[in-house]
Amino acid sequence: MDEIRISGLKFYAYHGCFDFEKREGQDFLLDIAFKCDLSVAGMTDNLEDTIDYGKVSDVAHKAFTEKNVNLIECAAENVAKSILLTFADIEEVEVTVHKPDAPINHEFRDVTVCIKRKWHEAFIAVGSNIGDSASIIETARKQLEAVEGIKITGVSNIITTKPYGVTDQPDFLNGMWKIKTLFSPARLLDVLHEIEKLNKRERTLRWGPRTLDLDIIYYDDVVLNTEELTIPHMDMCNRSFVLEPLMELAPYKIHPVNKKTTSELLVELKANA
Repeated sequence: MDEIRISGLKFYAYHGCFDFEKREGQDFLLDIAFKCDLSVAGMTDNLEDTIDYGKVSDVAHKAFTEKNVNLIECAAENVAKSILLTFADIEEVEVTVHKPDAPINHEFRDVTVCIKRKWHEAFIAVGSNIGDSASIIETARKQLEAVEGIKITGVSNIITTKPYGVTDQPDFLNGMWKIKTLFSPARLLDVLHEIEKLNKRERTLRWGPRTLDLDIIYYDDVVLNTEELTIPHMDMCNRSFVLEPLMELAPYKIHPVNKKTTSELLVELKANA
């Protein structure tokens, strides 16, 4: 991926933990690097085919100065988030904040904080078998899309499936969403749980009936196993109601553990049924 770098942007702001910093302010320097595809611009020589780094600088200035914060870590986070949300063609950004006048009681040259942020790809399985399931799923989709830092980039068809695990319950409606997100897996899980609660999800019986079920199936190619979250979803390879909607959106997505594509996993599951 190509990269554009802006070095030494000077902004005057009022960030700091001490009262005099908030009162008097000081100069900060920012270095910003962002990844994007410059191949078209390289051939056309047209500004519309690249990222206008003047506009990136303006967005950075607004994000850095419009709100006073204690930590330059937070200031850097605000800049990175604003750039990624503003410019659709920027997939990854690195922001370095220099604080050359930091309140340190020793001779020093500079203090810097550097953060890297990017859009992550995730697949979210959705299911419901209580209430008006079709309406609940659509409402949940809109609620997720309204969260800043999440973009829904693909939506599968909704299918009707037999219950899994506990079979003495109504049929489910199931589907899959493909998203881009700035959130970590843990934070994304929190957001999904919040949306489940908004739709009156109650966790009483494992594999039991529910108004709404939102599961992280994939998050990039991350392999994660904590008490709260397992990625890829631990039982996805045994669930046709996961693999069939996933097949619509990502037939060639490779499972990072068993190295099989969605298509291969679905063929294997049907063969063993």
